[in-house]
Parts: sequence; C-alpha cells; structure tokens
Amino acid sequence: MKSRLSFSTSWQWVRSWLLIFLGCSIMGSAFVLFINPYNFVPGGVYGMAIVLHNIFPSIQVGTFGYMFDVPLMITATLVFGGKFGARTVLAALYTPGFMNLLTTLVYPNEAAVESLDPALLLGGNLNLSNDLLVAALLGSILIGIGVGIVVRQQATTGGTDIVAMLLQKYLGVKFSNGVLYADGFVVLCGLSVIGFGLFVGEPDPSGWLLTIYSLITIWVSSRVLAYVLDGASYDKLLFIISDNHAELKHFILDDLERSATYIRARGMYTDAERDMIFLVVSRKEVRAVQQMIKNIDPRAFVVVTDAYDTYGEGFKAFPEDDALQAE
Repeated sequence: MKSRLSFSTSWQWVRSWLLIFLGCSIMGSAFVLFINPYNFVPGGVYGMAIVLHNIFPSIQVGTFGYMFDVPLMITATLVFGGKFGARTVLAALYTPGFMNLLTTLVYPNEAAVESLDPALLLGGNLNLSNDLLVAALLGSILIGIGVGIVVRQQATTGGTDIVAMLLQKYLGVKFSNGVLYADGFVVLCGLSVIGFGLFVGEPDPSGWLLTIYSLITIWVSSRVLAYVLDGASYDKLLFIISDNHAELKHFILDDLERSATYIRARGMYTDAERDMIFLVVSRKEVRAVQQMIKNIDPRAFVVVTDAYDTYGEGFKAFPEDDALQAE
C-alpha cells in the first residue's frame, strides 16, 4: 500500500513538472510563431522584450526576457521570501531559453533571426502578414493556454505579476490594477518605438493598428487563461417566486436531480410573505429550467444571474489554501 502511494505521489510530482514545461513551451511557441514576427506587444516581460528587440535587433527576444526575469525573480525572492518556489523560478528561466532555441530553428539564418521577418518563418509557410487578426488570435489563445497550464501547477511565469505584487506591497495598488498598469506601460512603449519610430528612426505606418492587435491579444489571452483555470462557463443563480411550489419541487428534486433553498421573502407592494426558491444550475441547464418553470407557472417571477464560483456537492471542490485564481 505504501509503495502504491509512493508511486502515485512520485507520478504526480513528475506530471506537474512535465505540465509546467509543456505550458511554458506552448507560451514560448506562441510568441515565436505568432507574436514576435508581427511586432505585437501583448504586455508583460516578453512584450517589452519585443520592443527592445526593435531597438537592438542583434539581441533575441528571449535574451531580453532573461534580462528582466532574473532581476525580478531576485527582487521577489528578497521581498516575498519563499512565496516564489522552484517551479516559478524554473518556469521563468526555461521559457526565454526555449524561445531563443525555437527562434533559431524556425528561421534560416542569423539575419532572419534579427529581422524576425514572417516571410522567412518556416520557409514562408507560416506567413500571416496579410492575416494579422488571425495571428493575434492564434498567439493569444496559445498564450492563455500555456500560462493557464503553468498556473494550474501552482507556478507563475514571473514578469508583470511580480511588478504588480511590488506595486501592491509598496504603493497599495490592487494586484489586478498593478497588472493593468504594467501591461499598459509596455503597450505604450510599443506604440512609441514601433508606431512612432522612437529610437529606431522610421516609424511603422501600421503602428496604431499593431497597438489595437496588441490590446486584442491581451484581452483574448486573459479570457482563455480564465477558461483554462475556471472552466468553460459560470454557473447560474435562479431566484424563483411562484405559487406552484409542489410541482417545482418535484421537478428540481426528481427531474433536475438537484436541491434548492427556500428563502422567506415579503412583497413590498402587498406586504404578503411567501417563499422564494434559490436554485443554482449549470449554464447549459438554464434554458430547460426556464422552459419548465414557464410550463408549470406562466405567472412565475424569475431572476437569473451569474455565479462566479460555486463550491460544494454537485459543483466544484473547495480550492486549496495556496491555489492561484484566474481573476
């Protein structure tokens, strides 16, 4: 029995590390294949690395990633102590190296690596210069998936998350706002360098358009990240006021195979007391529940709203104390 438990624990440990490498590889591939060649600047450390690569093309994007990630990791370790464990450190160090290696493999020579010309990417077989929206969407989806896989293993990729935590600690800025400010600063740097030609001499005539695509990339990747962490949809709350409680109870308990709660309520106009049904269902069940309520009591009053998280029997298990959240 002990050997079986030991094997299970060892496999979980190995699986967790493999998933971290997989997530980092997916994210790195997204940047190399769909983000870097088109000068999208989707915030974060690698967004700033793309900006600096335009100024210093002889230095790869991944190398700039190291230049940011290593000082940030050291600072975070000194400030926050053991909160940043080996998984986060390895993820932050592996990703830039993977990006550099993949970049050298998908471009034919050093000059192409410096230019990041999409016409030379994989021999021109993955050139999406005329389909920038497709490139932005593919890149952002893969970034969201990759980061989500890493975060699900209780690690992070560092970068602007650390900046946001420092802003929260020393300036009292909310974490979500800190990420927004840091990413916004990176996007503005991209607009200044790539769009207006600051430090590079010649502005890109499509700089404004690239900034819009960058914002699209930030938004889509954040939604995909939330999807990977929290699932495809939120549950729904239903507040039902009806005079046909017996039939509704039979439907909820026997047909829907769920439970519900009676909440004592009083009408403001009539001042009469009555029971209101409080019911939680999945999104895909809402339509059927609405139709059944209509059939049972067409005069019922129903309010449907989102449940951000639902824990307990029939829904999600309660999270661990150290679990990372999408929002």
